[in-house]
Amino acid sequence: MYLGIDLGTSGVKILIIDATQNVVAEATSPVESLAVQPPYSEQNPHSWLRAIEKAFEEIKARNPGIFGQVRGIGLSGHMHGAVLIDRHDAVLRPCIMWDDGRSHLECEELSEAAAFERIGGNLVMAGFTAPKLRWVEKNEPEIFDKIGKVLLPKDYVRLWLTGEYAAEMSDAAGTLWLDVEKREWSQTLLEATNLSADQMPRLYEGTEVTGTVRGELCDTWGFSPGTVVAGGAGDNAAAACGMGIVEDGAFLSLGTSGVVFAPTKAFLPNVERGVHAFCHAVPGVWHQMGVILAAASCLEWLARTMQTDVASALNQLPQTINGPSSVCFLPYLTGVRTPHNDPRARASFNGVTNRTQNADLVQAVLEGVGFALKDCFIALAEGKTEITEAYAVGGGSRSQEWLQIIANICGVSLMIPERGEYGAAFGAARLGMSAALEGYDAGIFSKPPVKQVVAPQADLASAYSDAHGEFQDLYRR
Repeated sequence: MYLGIDLGTSGVKILIIDATQNVVAEATSPVESLAVQPPYSEQNPHSWLRAIEKAFEEIKARNPGIFGQVRGIGLSGHMHGAVLIDRHDAVLRPCIMWDDGRSHLECEELSEAAAFERIGGNLVMAGFTAPKLRWVEKNEPEIFDKIGKVLLPKDYVRLWLTGEYAAEMSDAAGTLWLDVEKREWSQTLLEATNLSADQMPRLYEGTEVTGTVRGELCDTWGFSPGTVVAGGAGDNAAAACGMGIVEDGAFLSLGTSGVVFAPTKAFLPNVERGVHAFCHAVPGVWHQMGVILAAASCLEWLARTMQTDVASALNQLPQTINGPSSVCFLPYLTGVRTPHNDPRARASFNGVTNRTQNADLVQAVLEGVGFALKDCFIALAEGKTEITEAYAVGGGSRSQEWLQIIANICGVSLMIPERGEYGAAFGAARLGMSAALEGYDAGIFSKPPVKQVVAPQADLASAYSDAHGEFQDLYRR
């Protein structure tokens, strides 16, 4: 059997699959964020371990002896976070998270200091790890001076599991210290933040063995000695592995954030439009991503504001949507990456009148996220990646109304898989299987059968194209 650990922003998911990739056990456990004021966003790394242990306890209680059958473990986690540990592995401060926007000034400094865009293949954005470390150096020098290693969130989990300092290519690419084309740390980019390669973990491919489970954890949970831990993947690359999007295809994720993801056979950056060009979790493959920082979280925010839940908010939509809402919504609750790279952008409604009802606002939020995703599809097309169909994943994809709106806006057919467990935890378990079987095999990463295709409605294309133009104008204004 093979185990996947997915460290999400709001919780941990543990999933175990058998040799035929059927899910045999799973559990989830929440993770709390610390109470800090925007644009700050922080979590305590120790809370991740407690959440994993709680999920382990649940699985062990339901399935006695199951951990002893696990041959390989794969890891997935939210990207870009900065976990700073000293030379004795003690955590020096809370993790600065992916959606933290404090370092926008440091981004400007680093863009001028070194060739981050050429070597790292991406704009220097506040969410990435390198500008976070520049902020720590300037604002918390006593912490910076004690840094023994800088780890990404899932790689801190790996340290707990194995005692090894290791990272893999897909996650490392999101630090801005990786030479993404060469798949190695860049001394030039590290020096720009006054760090060295000695303070970085060793690099692996996501399918490679990075270590084995520590004896203490084997005794506690019943893992067999020698159980391997794979490199794993950043959350979106792990989700791609779960969907079989490793060498071709595409997916659209409607989670807390929104992502359009497509593999590429070469390193194809499009820095000017805020496209992320990263290494994939499998050897010899890269990928492009368009990313918006708030997707399903926009609908959750609106539901809270309306003092209801998401399901009830969606139920207020008309049975048939014949065109765009009279209200336009910018979904930039926490800034925006693709295509504007603007951490200070903020959300807004435009066109509200005394006749506007809750249903208009709900539809506007769904469309606003769709318009922002269309910006991502356009940016990827400009970077030589044309997408006409994509799998739909993430919590928001459970709403067929929302998928239909996005298909109409983006002109892309959205495929709903037969089952729902093809996410990051499933992809991590597949990577654990690959490592245990001692090598990358594309056959492990098959695509799921399609239950339904949500195709664009041609008669609404023109109206949504005009509305998208108004959306773009609203941001410029």
